[in-house]
Amino acid sequence: MRFVHGGLTRRDCLGAALLGVAGVELGRAEDGVTSASLPLPVSLADALAAALLVAQPLVVLVSLEGCPFCRVARENYLAPLRRREGLPVVQLDMRSARVVRDFQQRETSHEALIRGWGIQVAPTVLFFGAQGREVAERLKGAYIADFYGAYLEQRLETARKRLL
Repeated sequence: MRFVHGGLTRRDCLGAALLGVAGVELGRAEDGVTSASLPLPVSLADALAAALLVAQPLVVLVSLEGCPFCRVARENYLAPLRRREGLPVVQLDMRSARVVRDFQQRETSHEALIRGWGIQVAPTVLFFGAQGREVAERLKGAYIADFYGAYLEQRLETARKRLL
């Protein structure tokens, strides 16, 4: 039997999960969000405006609570880019009823917004530019550990070029 998650084999997923083994265990806040989580936006429009002010795309991680692949993407790639380079990154949870304003400032939930975007795989990383348009190909699922960073950088480069 062949196990596949988001188009990946069990070996690919195990390789990605191994990256998380070296990570630091994090305490959980009262609301269940880990201390190294990416910010949860109140307004995507406001987050996008702030990103565009510094000539960056808004990067959105769509995650699923308890997903080890989401944890790897968040803790080993996106959070470090946010800390080191100031990359504007926020996180939405696939099953969360938490209220967020979309790019048109309409109130919705994380879950409804993600469903509306047609996302079915966690993690998925999206790259947004002006008017909330996607400016690079989505990074879906957990790729082979050795190449995830390269795939992420490639999409960031594409997104940044499309902002100009």
